[in-house]
Amino acid sequence: MSVDLVLLDQLYRARLVELRNRAEAAGFTKNGSVEVVRARLIQNQIMADYDLSWEGIQAMSHQELGETLKVFGIKSSGSHKERRQRLWLHLNHDSRRLTVENLAEMEREKLHGLCRRLELQLTGTRTVLMGRVAGVLASQGRGWGQIKRSLRRNGLPDVSSGGTAQVASPKISGDLVEEEVILIEVPDTPVDFLQALPQHLVEDAADMLSKSERKRDTSALQTLVGMINDIERMIGTILNSHGGRWSAPEEDLFLRIAVRRGWPIEDEAVSTRLLLVAARIAEAKGARDVAFQQVGETPVSGSRAASVTDSDAIARIRAKMTEAEQVIARLR
Repeated sequence: MSVDLVLLDQLYRARLVELRNRAEAAGFTKNGSVEVVRARLIQNQIMADYDLSWEGIQAMSHQELGETLKVFGIKSSGSHKERRQRLWLHLNHDSRRLTVENLAEMEREKLHGLCRRLELQLTGTRTVLMGRVAGVLASQGRGWGQIKRSLRRNGLPDVSSGGTAQVASPKISGDLVEEEVILIEVPDTPVDFLQALPQHLVEDAADMLSKSERKRDTSALQTLVGMINDIERMIGTILNSHGGRWSAPEEDLFLRIAVRRGWPIEDEAVSTRLLLVAARIAEAKGARDVAFQQVGETPVSGSRAASVTDSDAIARIRAKMTEAEQVIARLR
């Protein structure tokens, strides 16, 4: 793959104003963030001879994808499918806008389109589709959407004026740098957090959610009880996209999504009870780092097969009902 390294180096180093001026002079749209404009210029000025449509990306070999990702200055390792997904995301979306949090505001048709382009299953409810896309965004992490910091600061090493060159792995002191290897801890039996809980556990969670001594909370809590299946699916979606973790950041995301969907959680006592129930559901699903645990209690981790039995989970949920009442009483 032959590219103009001098121009590529200039695009790596350029700031937003310069990139927009270049785009305008070349007749390309200059809208978007600095990384969106940079990717657009690299695509049209450096990689103009290559088909980078979705179909073209699908036709690329594993090696071609790796070389193309290096030209765009982003992570180039991963499986064949991961490379295709990363390149398509980088060329078609702004990483600051396409986030797990913003997926909650997307219509099902848009989520369906994302699933199709990301080569995911297309069946299921809106929440299921959102969970699949969120899983890809979480696994890709910061591998797309912005070039590597070293390229932005220093550009390409040893770039002479004029000419083109073959794309190769970056060199330091004449030695090839080994491609980054990221080790991810994966349980022996992967957990699908979107798998529905047994009905009796859902009913116990709904029962815990509905109990309140304050009449003004009754209407809001009953509304939430009617949405218990949606609550469970949302928790499963967040667990899937956050590696099975349920702690303060996940609770904050859970509440933000709930507010965006118009759930009646304005009252602090109602939102606190909802978080208690959410933590118990997450724990029953096999989450780790579960919030709202008692002092000295060990968080549930690993697969559901390695966790406690359903009867133990029921006992924990019922034991927490008293704790929930005490927490809410202090808010009065």
